Amino acid sequence: MPQYLLNVIQPDGDAPPPPEFLEPIMRDVEAVNREMRAAGVWVFGAGLELAPAARVVRVRDDETLLTDGPFAEGKEHIGGFTVIAAPDLDAALGWAAKLARATTLPIEVRPVAGVGTA
Repeated sequence: MPQYLLNVIQPDGDAPPPPEFLEPIMRDVEAVNREMRAAGVWVFGAGLELAPAARVVRVRDDETLLTDGPFAEGKEHIGGFTVIAAPDLDAALGWAAKLARATTLPIEVRPVAGVGTA
């Protein structure tokens, strides 16, 4: 079955939102995760540390270069992700809509290359 990556697009910031804002969202996200598991589509998911915790490693002319921070600077970044196995893109988009409602954030949907395809 094809797999899809559901990226949670989160605004940049120095700290997570306060608990009174974040706790109801996390309850809603966990409810969607339970629904995905019950439906047998959930493969894997995780939240990510804030973008400043990222590091980028490049190799140029056999030299390894390390830079602090995310690969692309911007006002938003991937704050977490879920991988699902769904019969088609429309089904994946349906799960993304549920996740967008729960997180109140945009969800980017991308097919995983070479998984579940002929």
